Amino acid sequence: MEVCGGMRPWEEAVVEVTKAAQKKDTDAVLWAVQVYSNLKAAGESLPSLELAEVLVSYICWDNNVPILWKFLEKAILLNFVPPIFLLSLLSLRIIPCRRSQPAAYRLYLELLKRHAFQLKSLINAPNYPKIMKSIDDVLHLSQIFGTSQSEPGVLVVEFVFSIIWQLLDASLDDEGLLELTPEKKSRWGTLYQEMEWHENYSNNKTEFHEQLKNANTLAAVEIIGKFLQDKVSSRILYLARRNLSAHWFSFVQRLQVLATNSSALRNSGTLSPEALLQLASDKHMVLTRGCKTSSQKKFHAVMGFEYLSSSASLCPGASHSALWIPFDLVLEDAMDGYQVSTTSGVEIISGLVRTLRAINGTSWHDTFLGLWLAALRLVQREREPIEGPMPRLDTRLCMLLSIIPIVVADLIEEEERTPVDEPDTGPTDLWKEERVPGKCRNGLVSSLQVLSNYHSLLTPPQSIVAYANQAAAKAMLFVSGITPGSAYFDCLGMKEMPIDCSGNMHHLIVEACIARNLLDTSAYSWPGYVNGRINQLPQCMQAQVPGWASFMKGAPLTSVMANALVSSPASSLAELEKIFEVATRGSEDEKIFAASILCGASLIRGWNIQEHTVQFIIRLLSPSKPAENTEGYNHLINYARLINVVIVGIAPFDCVQIFSLHGLVPHLACSLMPICEVFGSCVPNVSWKLTSGEEISAHAVFSNAFILLLRLWRFDRPPLEHAFGDHQACIASTLSGLVHGTPFHQIVEGLLGMMTKKINRGNQNSITISGSSSSSGPGNDDAPLRPKLPAWDILEAIPFVVDAALTACAHGRLSPRELAIGLKDLADFLPASLASIVSYFSAEVTRGVWKPVFMNGTDWPSPAANLQSVEEAIKKIVAATGVHVPSLAPGGSSPATLPLPLAAFVSLTITYKLDRAAERFLNLAGPALESLAASCPWPCMPIVGSLWTQKAKRWTDFLIFSASRTVFLHNSDAVVQLLKSCFTATLGKNSYPLSSNGGVGALLGHGYKSHLYGGICPVAPGILYLRVYRSVRDVVFLTEEILSILMQSVREIVSSGLPREQLEKLKASKGGTKYGQVSLAASMTRVKLAASLAASLVWLSGGLVLVQLLMKETLPSWFISVHRSQKEEKSDGMVAMLGGYALAYFAVLCGALAWGVDSSSSASKRRPHILGIHMEFLASALDGKISLGCDSATWRAYVCGFVSLMIGCTPIWVLEVDVDVLKRLSNGLRQLYEEELALALLGCGGVGTMSIAAELIIDTEI
Repeated sequence: MEVCGGMRPWEEAVVEVTKAAQKKDTDAVLWAVQVYSNLKAAGESLPSLELAEVLVSYICWDNNVPILWKFLEKAILLNFVPPIFLLSLLSLRIIPCRRSQPAAYRLYLELLKRHAFQLKSLINAPNYPKIMKSIDDVLHLSQIFGTSQSEPGVLVVEFVFSIIWQLLDASLDDEGLLELTPEKKSRWGTLYQEMEWHENYSNNKTEFHEQLKNANTLAAVEIIGKFLQDKVSSRILYLARRNLSAHWFSFVQRLQVLATNSSALRNSGTLSPEALLQLASDKHMVLTRGCKTSSQKKFHAVMGFEYLSSSASLCPGASHSALWIPFDLVLEDAMDGYQVSTTSGVEIISGLVRTLRAINGTSWHDTFLGLWLAALRLVQREREPIEGPMPRLDTRLCMLLSIIPIVVADLIEEEERTPVDEPDTGPTDLWKEERVPGKCRNGLVSSLQVLSNYHSLLTPPQSIVAYANQAAAKAMLFVSGITPGSAYFDCLGMKEMPIDCSGNMHHLIVEACIARNLLDTSAYSWPGYVNGRINQLPQCMQAQVPGWASFMKGAPLTSVMANALVSSPASSLAELEKIFEVATRGSEDEKIFAASILCGASLIRGWNIQEHTVQFIIRLLSPSKPAENTEGYNHLINYARLINVVIVGIAPFDCVQIFSLHGLVPHLACSLMPICEVFGSCVPNVSWKLTSGEEISAHAVFSNAFILLLRLWRFDRPPLEHAFGDHQACIASTLSGLVHGTPFHQIVEGLLGMMTKKINRGNQNSITISGSSSSSGPGNDDAPLRPKLPAWDILEAIPFVVDAALTACAHGRLSPRELAIGLKDLADFLPASLASIVSYFSAEVTRGVWKPVFMNGTDWPSPAANLQSVEEAIKKIVAATGVHVPSLAPGGSSPATLPLPLAAFVSLTITYKLDRAAERFLNLAGPALESLAASCPWPCMPIVGSLWTQKAKRWTDFLIFSASRTVFLHNSDAVVQLLKSCFTATLGKNSYPLSSNGGVGALLGHGYKSHLYGGICPVAPGILYLRVYRSVRDVVFLTEEILSILMQSVREIVSSGLPREQLEKLKASKGGTKYGQVSLAASMTRVKLAASLAASLVWLSGGLVLVQLLMKETLPSWFISVHRSQKEEKSDGMVAMLGGYALAYFAVLCGALAWGVDSSSSASKRRPHILGIHMEFLASALDGKISLGCDSATWRAYVCGFVSLMIGCTPIWVLEVDVDVLKRLSNGLRQLYEEELALALLGCGGVGTMSIAAELIIDTEI
């Protein structure tokens, strides 16, 4: 092509000089001198973009001769032209014409090998931005890769990526392999077609042409390998892989086609197909190759997971505790009967699994094993339960055998529904496992196989031994080739089995997984799973036993059948669906039977279908409105019997907690509210007869529904101090609103008349309300009046009635015994009134206007009979914490007193019988009484506990434990001491081993186990804290205290685990871990364990609010403050360094627990703002804008540790940080000589930091 027209004078002069030199075969140096003279005369600066365009246009293709290529290379060497820009121009002209111009293509490849890797000179060029802008104009990089960023460094990445991709497509095309790619064409074809000329490829092929073409293909493939292998270019390509992931996925797909089918690659002497794929794999494509700086080496030694695994054999159980202690704490916390969570346990545990797996960098095998072991420990802590109104074993079994399998199923489904070859559109986790099909499921299988070795955790509680035995028998029959129907298991007993087939928790877990298709029946053949085989089916009389099998075959739902099905859980969804159909379409009696069955064993022990059972129950509470429904008549009235049976059936503590764990509390509440509305508005003129013969009214249905609804809302919590004024105003407004002579006033009078009918018989005193009096009057001695009023009207009047009664008692017009009887009559009339009574008493205790009364045994019940024994028991329970228990009777002679409202309430509650009928009301009153007593001054709760232990001796352990909680609620110092005890128990007194002294076992112990050594024993501090922290009113101080205890723990660990001489050796050793490895490993494990415990406690204590406070205020304040101690100075900085790493792990884990490691949770939406504030603090401190008071080694370790954990475990967090902040952090890290870490941070920052990351890679060549 002739160069003409539109050229500047100096360009024409260069062309003429080049033509003359070409004709004369002039030496390249002489040509360069002449060109330089023309450039200098024209004032053209070097390197010149225009000169590159002139030379390339002149050569392609009219002057494609060898001497001009010499001139071209001389221009590169003398810096006349920018090499990268020249290569961009050549790639656009030569690659499309490589078949007709094989010699030119070969020369281009040679120039590429020599100059494409010289990127440092490029970024140091004075016109570097202009060069990259020109390259973008030539290759359309921004358009092709879809990036809006025009920063030079971004274009460098795109240029390198485009060059290697063009070579790849050319090589595939040369070997006829493009057809095998998904797109079946070159990615760069459109760009080539925009040129005004096209390749004119002659069919006259010479042997030399073919040989050169084949050699070119081989050379191009080897250059691809060199780009992937070179230290700088491979890291540049890593940035492309991370930030241009969809394009990288397409590139790798093509690379796989080349590796699989290329003959040129197979003939290469320097690069094999396997090596090529390895170079482009996720494992090879990393930004940093090692821990170059000393602080990073120390960080990986302290917090690195390879060190934990190596130390596991030295400290059995220690590394396990360090990794998975949040599992145990969260599972045990979910068992708290004082908390009804609205969030599904599946959601909570699934998020926790993802978080801990990311933070700990563990395999699915280790993660699932840690989860199973934590759940088994949860069940074992209830092997010897104490009695009382609290969740017990069934809630724990729900967690182990229903919630955990659902969590595992969701995680496996999540992995398997994402194709392995799907492009990863988000940032990659540097520590995660390589994504392999079925890896999650395989991890489950291997974890369950290993689980059989933990014999001490697998012994089933006595109440479920039969279920475990049946699971083992089922497996034994299967491996023996015998497959009986389900009817057989309805009647099979272990005595009929010819050999021992006793089962354990392992059998139940495996059955739960098989039922959810997580395992197949090959699990029955695992070594040791069954004890042997049998030759024939044991005999049992199945025809005579009613059960699910006979019901499914059409047996009628008689009372005998119903009793059998109530006590035996359904084993399949089909069985549940059939019983639900009967509950909605059967006869009236059949509906009642079916409802009772759904609320029976299928709810409590039907672990494999439990999530369906709770859904069916909620549907029963929300029956559909019939088409022929009468106007003004609510259809729920017709379902009164059914609704009442269901509500009573799900009232026990364990049932409510099961609904909570399955995340259905909001749904249950929504079903109960219209029931309360309808039946609370009914006048109780109609009653319904149950199958037991008992009659119920609208009041009974309403009361049962209303009390259950309030238990879900936990309305009885005492108001906090800052809410006192509003609460007091509300009560005052209510009581002052009573107007004499109104219908409402008459309701109050009527209720008082009913309440005091028996009391006032023969008694001239009366109860007055604001000047009026209420008495039974003459002529009505046969029975108290029972006003026929809607329940809502009665509830509205209750505060006035109780206030009048309490006032009368305070002034001596009503005896304490008469008050208790009257309140009980009121509660018997409308059981839901118990809620209003509780609310009123709570308000009055909060007001504090009532004088205390003496619990002397004459007027009020006396606790004296066992108060001293209760005091001793409380001291034993909290003995492990070192907390002082105040004497219950100061001076030994002062009588016990309670505030009048509390005394009245406890007197009311002890009038109830401890039977099933009263249980659902005590389940409301019990926690309310405890909360009310706990909010009163010490020793109110122990006095209440003493009174109740006289009433219910079998609840003694529960009541005393409840009383012991108040020791901590009235004294913040005691809470701090309890926290310290948690750390002391977890870390153990000795440096190692933790399995025998410390860890999860010491933290949580054996639950409430009270029968050791014949009586009450100390309760593990972790259990105490989990049952206390929700009642701590000022949770903000907990964060600061936990942080302080963590740092103190680090000092103690170092001083106890690393003698000074070992510290000296560690400091002197090059590797950092050669000396004192056992002690160092144990100490480092304990540091991580302490940080894990601290993070878990902060998150549990205050959730998102406390974690945000930690990041925004607590940690920055701690670093700004001055911290000095003699111990730190003596340890030569080891305490300071370990403390910084501990804080880093603590902070990141806190954030991960609260926000998650990804963006799937709603809480993650708050993360960018809070994290941004904390990162701004780090950047400002590194900039020198903030003065720090902490040790410099602590600060350095914290920054390096925090950033390292973010990069390795939570890379999505980095993307959410402002780009400018990331750049400042990177600069600060470089000032600390942490170049690798600075680069890794920028590499995770997305396209926004890709430019500076690329330039850092090139400039430092690290």
